[in-house]
Amino acid sequence: MPKLSTSLTLSLVALTAAVAVSYKMGKIPSCLTGGANTCSADDDTELLNSAFVFVKPHANTKATQKMVRQKLTEAGITILSESDVEGTTIDEKKLIDQHYYAIASKATILPAKDIPVPADKFEKSFGEKWETVLSEDRAVNAMEACKRFGCDASELNDAWQKIQAVKFGGGFYCGLVSYKGQQLYVFNAFFMSMRSKFVGEGNSIHTYEVQWNPAQLSWSDFRNKLLGPTDPADGPEGSIRKTILERYVQIFYHYCFVNDVSKY
Repeated sequence: MPKLSTSLTLSLVALTAAVAVSYKMGKIPSCLTGGANTCSADDDTELLNSAFVFVKPHANTKATQKMVRQKLTEAGITILSESDVEGTTIDEKKLIDQHYYAIASKATILPAKDIPVPADKFEKSFGEKWETVLSEDRAVNAMEACKRFGCDASELNDAWQKIQAVKFGGGFYCGLVSYKGQQLYVFNAFFMSMRSKFVGEGNSIHTYEVQWNPAQLSWSDFRNKLLGPTDPADGPEGSIRKTILERYVQIFYHYCFVNDVSKY
């Protein structure tokens, strides 16, 4: 998998990709429940965009929470609820795995035998048949790899970085990983390192359930202008992600100045 840029790893606010809608006073138009073919402009409803926004663990401070809350409300967004979700809960319920399902399905959710591996591409890339590898139990997802190798997420990621992984599709990678004399075909091994930043004692995310009138703020502007793109360095000034990035950089350089990191 390509290495991530520094700014990309500092992408601190995540958002579910789907638009949800809620309805004024709980009344759902008949056109959306099968009772009519078209929606009438006279329906006494107000369609509202809604989303689930969360601050990632490495940025989850009271100051960041306050800034995100302020940015959302200033944009005319209503915050329906806020909550903290502990890393232990994220782990037990595999919440982060569901959020990043396209990647996690091959890393933590599906066993190797259920991963839709293109057998012809596998054989062309690795020089042996996928059916043989499966029958000999030499392929695992990333979570199982940690168990089989007896390593943690960081150690697995280090081993993954030493090999040339093959891309089978979007967010779908496979590599022949070696660890302390063992070799296994591992899928999306990099995800365990990503996952470790969310799970376990001491980690937590802060969540916001929000809704707003699309006539005042489009979904596109919400994602691209208010939140900002995935790489915060590319975001517009004032976007949430870029604001967090800039504050992080300021703190970092202040730390460097005070502590004189030239000796490191």
